[in-house]
Amino acid sequence: MVQTFSPDEEGMPVGRISGFAAAVTAACLLLTACGGSGDDGAPPLPPPAGVTAHASSSTSVHVMWNRAPENADVTGYEVYESGEKVEDLPGDRYMTDITGLEPSTEYRFTVRARDAGGALSPHSTQVPVTTLSTASEDDRPPTAPGNLRARADGPHAATLTWDAAEDDTGVTSYDIHQGGAKIHSVSGEETEALLTGLRPDTEYVFTVTARDAADNVSPPGPEARITTPSGPGEEGAGAGTAPADFSAAARATAEGHYLDLSWVPPRTGGEVPEYQIHLDGEFATTLVWGAEVPTGKAEYSFFLTEESGATHTVRLRARLPDGHWGDFSEEITVTTGDAAP
Repeated sequence: MVQTFSPDEEGMPVGRISGFAAAVTAACLLLTACGGSGDDGAPPLPPPAGVTAHASSSTSVHVMWNRAPENADVTGYEVYESGEKVEDLPGDRYMTDITGLEPSTEYRFTVRARDAGGALSPHSTQVPVTTLSTASEDDRPPTAPGNLRARADGPHAATLTWDAAEDDTGVTSYDIHQGGAKIHSVSGEETEALLTGLRPDTEYVFTVTARDAADNVSPPGPEARITTPSGPGEEGAGAGTAPADFSAAARATAEGHYLDLSWVPPRTGGEVPEYQIHLDGEFATTLVWGAEVPTGKAEYSFFLTEESGATHTVRLRARLPDGHWGDFSEEITVTTGDAAP
């Protein structure tokens, strides 16, 4: 089961697990930063260069910029639309998809870099882009992209190439998937993509789908498999990917017993919006943050049982930005006590 959070009347995320009555809470400690130069006397960061934006569909735009030099003190990026921040990204990301936009509408994007002290660069050059119009009568998806090829470009990157898909109104973007998760997209005019943020000594299985202006999506094309080479002193997909500081406790109420979970997301170089919870050794649910993704402590609570003195085990794992599932947290055993009066 996939559980997507949505706000209740008080603005808190809520959800349910199949077989359970579930109540969800999420605590998101978001990174914040103020503008200007840092207190250490270092010069302010220059604005990101090479910012581009292209409409992927009638409701989405792909924004991209040049990565900072290796000696630059860049720990994150902020993406703005008409002066309002719409995305917060780690320093090793230099592209993002902005979704939920209006068709046939002009948007103006800028990007700012952030250093370790929280200081922000000036805004980049403003880039205008107009989303595509909706083809209301278009319900025919593109054909699948063909002949997908992949090569590893060192332990952390790969290049994909494919044959163009066909569509009666035109392909507007290609989406790259790995392990069932979308990890990147490019313009419909491109048939090549550079993927970064991969893990060394790790097998990847990529597919590509095509999208048109009406958001019709093609079937996936053929798979392409690669294994990234090992890097000096680096480990593969499971290394350091388990949620940290995992805790679980049974809580008694008049209705029965709840299980309260908390953890710190693994440091993966990107957001971690999706988790799996396993209860008593079996898959229970997938949690998906639909809006603000926790970057600090995350919390989840669900109804467990009406039975006092019942023993259960619980653990969870995160889906990494490269599409892989990371390591499980430690498994914790909890026992329900007496129900509250």
